[in-house]
Amino acid sequence: MRWNRIQSRGTVEDRRSRPGRAAAGGLGGLGIIGLLLYLFLGGNGGSLDDVLGQLQGAQGAATGETIQLSQGEQQYADFASAVLGSTNDVWSQIFSDAGLTYDPPTLVLFRGYTDSGCGGADSSVGPHYCPRDDPSTPEVEPGVIYLDETFFDAVLEKQLGATGGDVAEAYVIAHEVGHHVQNELGITAEVTKLQQENPSEANTLSVSTELQADCFAGVWAGMLEGDVILPGELRQAIDAAEAVGDDRIQRKTTGMVNPETWTHGSAEERVSWFMTGHDTRDPSACNTFDSTQG
Repeated sequence: MRWNRIQSRGTVEDRRSRPGRAAAGGLGGLGIIGLLLYLFLGGNGGSLDDVLGQLQGAQGAATGETIQLSQGEQQYADFASAVLGSTNDVWSQIFSDAGLTYDPPTLVLFRGYTDSGCGGADSSVGPHYCPRDDPSTPEVEPGVIYLDETFFDAVLEKQLGATGGDVAEAYVIAHEVGHHVQNELGITAEVTKLQQENPSEANTLSVSTELQADCFAGVWAGMLEGDVILPGELRQAIDAAEAVGDDRIQRKTTGMVNPETWTHGSAEERVSWFMTGHDTRDPSACNTFDSTQG
């Protein structure tokens, strides 16, 4: 990808140099992976604490020492900021064309664990979006994407078999920005309300929410293809979307597929909706909640 063509920069708070700690509560997350790492370990006899220790051990989490970031690691913050900046450009224009104002999200880079308005972010959750503020942590802004970049190598590539690459990682960020767009439009609040009123439909609504975020990520990718995203590179994003399909994850972790428990959608669905956004470049085509579409 030609990131030097992106002039805008998003707001990135880099917390990777801070010592990590284990999360005090249970697992949680609203983003692309959720309990993916936990499920994988559960299906292979590992423990969550063991893997969190492995992820954090080399980073000084166990000793509490401040971590010195390499030049390459510091450059990763610039990469994340460029990707976020490109999503800001796309969605600011789309919102403006609709007579709306887009309030860009903040992206927090961390390792191991960090405080968040959603009860804490840890490596087990994977990249995710926190739409709400927590009164107990007034210093934490609402509408924040949390990203532990070790996820891409440790889970997406090694555990799930994705090919990886810059475009794959950018797709993940764009997906989480898609959740921010949903929050800005009031979709997140409406879905939460419907899930509370109809618990039996909670998973179905979750799948529709995630697929719409994939479609929104496709809108972003379509806008950048040919200028920033080079010919053939889109395959990286498609491969990542396939790798995080619920059916692919369940097959790898348990050897069985149970659609009734899906929360993010199948590999085929995720790619299909991503490509719908990509091909149309129109967020109004991303109505994943209409059962007559898709």
